[in-house]
Amino acid sequence: MRGQIRKAVSGFYYVYANNQMYQTRARGNFRKRKIIPLVGDIVEFDSGNLVDGYILEVLSRKNVLDHPPVANVDGGIIVMSAVEPVFSLNLLDRFLVTLEEKEIEPLIYLTKIDLLGKEECDELAKVVQVYRNIGYTVIFPRNEKDALKELTSYFVDCLWVVMGQTGTGKSTLLNKLSPDLRLAAGEISKSLGRGKHTTRYVQLLSLYDGLVADTPGFSSIDFLEIRAEELSKYFPEFVDASEYCRFSECSHTHEPKCEVKLCVERGDIALSRYNNYWQFLDEINGRRVTYKKK
Repeated sequence: MRGQIRKAVSGFYYVYANNQMYQTRARGNFRKRKIIPLVGDIVEFDSGNLVDGYILEVLSRKNVLDHPPVANVDGGIIVMSAVEPVFSLNLLDRFLVTLEEKEIEPLIYLTKIDLLGKEECDELAKVVQVYRNIGYTVIFPRNEKDALKELTSYFVDCLWVVMGQTGTGKSTLLNKLSPDLRLAAGEISKSLGRGKHTTRYVQLLSLYDGLVADTPGFSSIDFLEIRAEELSKYFPEFVDASEYCRFSECSHTHEPKCEVKLCVERGDIALSRYNNYWQFLDEINGRRVTYKKK
């Protein structure tokens, strides 16, 4: 039979097929072949009943997210809190670069807007416009009912991952979309300013004719797979401007007549985005090279 892994817990893989959920394990030779089934995988499996099946083969994946570990993702809903935890452009850009590298469609959803004053809300609206001008979909829920309706319109026939820093309100958002889920929502730690982890494993939830993964929160992203010369490709506005750079392999750092730098000077590219690009580039260049033991 063929199905999709919808949940993975303690060595068990729950495969959805024929409108039923089958509890399975991976074949014994998977470890030797260094194959680790992931939530979202399309698999071939064999099962005589609903609780005693075995995955025989993991079919080819179109992409894989490491954090959270999900395969075959269509889109990523980046949940960013306006306050508690503090809104971070650096973290937002990390999420965006990660999704761009995996060719996953990003969607930015802002939470806790009601906790902002008018001036703070107006300033955040300016930031939202920067990302919309780049081409990103940003849902800025001044009216929550309309915002939720807009969000669900993207779900049909797609697998979305809900991602974001711990405490931003990912589980709360999913509960508003479907109250029957009753997912645990974490409180913000007063001493650390971070949220408590409430989601312990990845699972795919069936919502609005699509699938959504509720995932553990995290506060940092390391660019372990991206090479320095590739990084600028994951900033869409850099790609557009680089067509007019003097050098075809411009790094947008030290080269003369770099169109990206000129766009930053003119205000056509946000300085915050360019500064984050520099920081990410430094992190990648400073990454230690590791060698496998013979």
